[in-house]
Amino acid sequence: MAIILNIETATTNCSVSLANDGEMLALKEYNSASFSHAEQLHIFIEEALKMASLTLKDINAIAVSKGPGSYTGLRIGVSAAKGLCFSLDVPLIAVATLNSLAHQILPNKEEAIVAVLDARRMEVYSAVFNSDFDQIIETEAKIIDEASYQEVLQSFNKVYFVGSGASKIQETLASTKAEYILDAVPSAKEMCAISYKKYEDSSFEDVAYFEPYYLKDFMIQKPKVKK
Repeated sequence: MAIILNIETATTNCSVSLANDGEMLALKEYNSASFSHAEQLHIFIEEALKMASLTLKDINAIAVSKGPGSYTGLRIGVSAAKGLCFSLDVPLIAVATLNSLAHQILPNKEEAIVAVLDARRMEVYSAVFNSDFDQIIETEAKIIDEASYQEVLQSFNKVYFVGSGASKIQETLASTKAEYILDAVPSAKEMCAISYKKYEDSSFEDVAYFEPYYLKDFMIQKPKVKK
């Protein structure tokens, strides 16, 4: 039996789940544009444990959404996960944010999923998966134009664009093969099965050195100097 605590803070959704051998026992999450993960995360962990009638001592591993996503959100989630791993002496599991987001779709054969998170201007963080959830195009920061994803659209019977970046694609691409799921956000719910598979495979991170996958360097904009 493996009790895994899953933490997802890569976007506006602060999400925590507890699972036993990949089967979800409890889920606590809240999605808000004015998100305050630093205030909510530890409260959500306590509430999820209470919902599942468990304590921290029952946990066998911590899984965290590793990115890409919000710089601040990722830092908060990873810092909390590493702190719990150190204090409980349990392994750390990293789950790719776009992978778990893609698992919100149940595709048929010959269909593909493009998981996309909104970035700056016409840019998205993107990853493409086939119906078996094998990643067929690497994770990238992609500028959207009329030529985007044409090879994917030509290769599959249907392509699902899921996530906060899907609206940018919908505004730019015209294809009868495309379906857009605009309101989807990464959730700890889909992390349950993924993190358990990694636990079975002993696919753990080095707690001391693990860092989120930002994909792009964090840019600090300096204020303009008034002349």
